[in-house]
Amino acid sequence: MLQSPLNYTGGKFRLLPQILPLFPDDIDTFVDLFCGGCNVGINVKARKHMYNDTNRHLISLYDILKNNNKKSTLATIYAIIEKYNLSLVSKYGYDYYDCNSSNGIGKYNKDKFLKMREDFNCSTKKDDYYYLLLYVMIVYSFNNQIRFNSNGAFNLPVGKRDFNKKMENKLIAFIDMIKAQDSHFSCLDFNNFDISALTEKDFVYIDPPYLITCAAYNEQDGWNIEKEKQLLTFIDRLTKLKIRCALSNVLKSKGKENTLLIEWIEKNKKTYTVHYLNYSYANSNYHTKDKSDSTQEVLITNYHRK
Repeated sequence: MLQSPLNYTGGKFRLLPQILPLFPDDIDTFVDLFCGGCNVGINVKARKHMYNDTNRHLISLYDILKNNNKKSTLATIYAIIEKYNLSLVSKYGYDYYDCNSSNGIGKYNKDKFLKMREDFNCSTKKDDYYYLLLYVMIVYSFNNQIRFNSNGAFNLPVGKRDFNKKMENKLIAFIDMIKAQDSHFSCLDFNNFDISALTEKDFVYIDPPYLITCAAYNEQDGWNIEKEKQLLTFIDRLTKLKIRCALSNVLKSKGKENTLLIEWIEKNKKTYTVHYLNYSYANSNYHTKDKSDSTQEVLITNYHRK
């Protein structure tokens, strides 16, 4: 299985062995409605792939990775690393930067990273270089995450790692896959996504921000009860149109329950099937003191697997 070159919060790579067998075998058009890091879509066989997300930076980066020459893309990434004199441990080793593996390379990269971040946030030209600069910044940022403040500025601090060979190989494999697929990228709110052309042969995978969890994509009221209600109505629309779909979500997490989703499931228990997944994100948040309360993750489908 291929893994996304982006360490996107809520990525489903570790859950793929449980999720993919629950998907239909005969998919014409696969729609990844909240594609995030694209971990699911790049591992699904279909005639056509449609990736959608509300993060315009993310979608623009994917378009560039798909449409540009791979060698040119990699050359630009290394040119950015060289321009800001960022570390390349895979080439020079930790001793060269007076750092070690356990503490990471952040101490060396900090000032250089902040300069790169400042240049990115001050840039007014949103060209290919701008989005590849964003990719490098994500690679060198804390936990390789993506986060923008309310003013639209990238605001993560420097991380402990750099652009190593594993990251490069994941990026190359990802580029090769989205070029090989009949892939299309869009930046739309799910309410505005056109489902009129979809048929019973198509499949919509839905992995929205989780109402009861906290992550960068769920800050600044990015996802709320009203959005959750609209999404459940959207799923009911797909079901009435006999368009197959699957929803990833959590029923409980860290003492909280998604009562809206639980009640919707109970109300429509003859229509939807709930598959309980055997994976917990309990240890994924280093801020959490109580890691004993596991997350109950589910995949909800509107079809029966043949």
